[in-house]
Amino acid sequence: QRVLHVDSRNYYGGNWASFSFSGLLSWIKENQQKTDLSDECEDWRKLILEDEEAIPLSSKDRTIQHVEDFCFGDQDSAEGVEEAGALPKLPVFAAAAAQGVSPGPEESPAAEGISLGSEESPAAEGVSPGPEKEDPAVESPGEEAQSPEPEQAPGTDPAGAGTAPGSGAAPGTAPGESPLEPAKAEPAPSENAAQEPKKITYSQIIREGRRFNIDLVSKVPCSRADVFNSRQLTMVEKRMLMKFLTFCLDYEQHPEEYQEHESSTFAQFLQTRKLTPSLQHFILHSIAMVSEAESSTLQGLQATRKFLQCLGRYGNTPFLFPLYGQGEIPQCFCRLCAVFGGIYCLRHAVRCLVLDRASGRCKAIVDHFGQRISANYFIVEDSYLSESTCTNVCYKQISRAVLITDQSILNTDSEQQVSILTVPPLEPGRAAVCVIELCSSTMTCMKDTYLVHLTCPSTKTAREDLEPVVQKLFNLNTEKETENEELEKPRVLWAVYFNMRDSSGVEKSSYAGLPPNVYVCSGPDSALGNDCAVKQAETIFREMFPTEEFCPAPPNPEDIIYDEDEIEPEESGLNNSPETKPEASAEENSSGDEPSELKVLKYYS
Repeated sequence: QRVLHVDSRNYYGGNWASFSFSGLLSWIKENQQKTDLSDECEDWRKLILEDEEAIPLSSKDRTIQHVEDFCFGDQDSAEGVEEAGALPKLPVFAAAAAQGVSPGPEESPAAEGISLGSEESPAAEGVSPGPEKEDPAVESPGEEAQSPEPEQAPGTDPAGAGTAPGSGAAPGTAPGESPLEPAKAEPAPSENAAQEPKKITYSQIIREGRRFNIDLVSKVPCSRADVFNSRQLTMVEKRMLMKFLTFCLDYEQHPEEYQEHESSTFAQFLQTRKLTPSLQHFILHSIAMVSEAESSTLQGLQATRKFLQCLGRYGNTPFLFPLYGQGEIPQCFCRLCAVFGGIYCLRHAVRCLVLDRASGRCKAIVDHFGQRISANYFIVEDSYLSESTCTNVCYKQISRAVLITDQSILNTDSEQQVSILTVPPLEPGRAAVCVIELCSSTMTCMKDTYLVHLTCPSTKTAREDLEPVVQKLFNLNTEKETENEELEKPRVLWAVYFNMRDSSGVEKSSYAGLPPNVYVCSGPDSALGNDCAVKQAETIFREMFPTEEFCPAPPNPEDIIYDEDEIEPEESGLNNSPETKPEASAEENSSGDEPSELKVLKYYS
């Protein structure tokens, strides 16, 4: 099977993406303006035959709402300040392609600024992965080189509750892989410098914008909080906790313990286990991390068991966090697919799905160049579906906030740590808020700053949901001269709030008129981990290829044998209709027997 991935955006990952600071500002501006890419030219409808039907796709992304950004830092004049390492803007023809301008007879899609992931191997280029972090209208994805500086080397592992090692805890960041040592970073600071936090200005954030890798959604692939070192629990309570956790490890072997409570919430079930209020609070918010009002007993037991299964795999913590942010995870899959022949086209919009009336199956798509691209299966992100297709869908929403601060929430000896905090509902009817704080060694923010993500299911706008928690944990004043209690709080330098659509719980049957070979994948959900996305990917894969293994381990690069002569165009399942297929150049025709699929790869390179 061969894969073609087309995306109307100019960055990878959709709502899973990460951005540099300038890239995020461009994303904010785009979503605040909400420009509608109206389809003025409908010549593509002429490509629909009499025995076919078109299912139009949406030209406007409606998954992001209520975007509000604020600057609390020292706003010295940032006008004229340029981002360090920024490249000149791309030529005008790249912008033309982004607007859907159809190329002339002699123009190739590559000339219109379409980027292919298959030609951007980070290992070959010697740069860190993550081209989606740069706004392509300002910076070239290929120039995203960010070598860790000495001052950003991982610190020591904290032992306190609610913390996890920084980048040094991840399996891909073993100590032997760090090319620099903290001891050689820079001369030791003076005592006065150590006592006073460094003053960060807005112009510094702009200048060091490429140091930021800001996720639209923040998750921890293996997540839970370590509460066993907490001094808030007595020895008796810790014994009670261990007894309950031992039961959770093999709860399925003791159904009599929970069967009569299956219809109850997990919080109600905990009350029947003779646990103190403190233990119930810890289990609910720090171990299981499930909703107090909505999660069932079985969901809570499953989440608690997962916490126990994650412990001890990578040190004494269940945490794993990817360097350069959550956006690296979809990026890795994009690159892996490209290595095995997948083709990735950015700034490439799709106008409609083409439905065969006789079979009721989708047979092709029509892109903004007027090309028909045929395939056997079609996977569409929820945001591309039109309003008429989603008429019967009831979406949930996620409230998100991203802050840049000057200090850590957790007061420990180490400045390099990943901290997770669950804030219980401040009032009835509200959801708990998950707070993830990232240090500079995760390569997500500049030195002397912290990146804080706040997430919860929406009840109102993101600012209304999350600002009370922000005010409780942080200092929002623009001046340093505040009350002493405010000085002890981390100071917010910059913040953005937005609501994101949560389509994770929508069944395929809820969408109107979708053919059986069209599958819908959702955006991020509000959970801390990626379980929902992985389960959804496996479900779709097994429906398409029931006899194939899902997500097998990639082979050793030395064991891969490339035999181009065995690749036949018809095996790919992807082809262009003859009337719209670009003509090959004389140089390509001279190759004689080279397969057409490989010509396409060359054509875009």
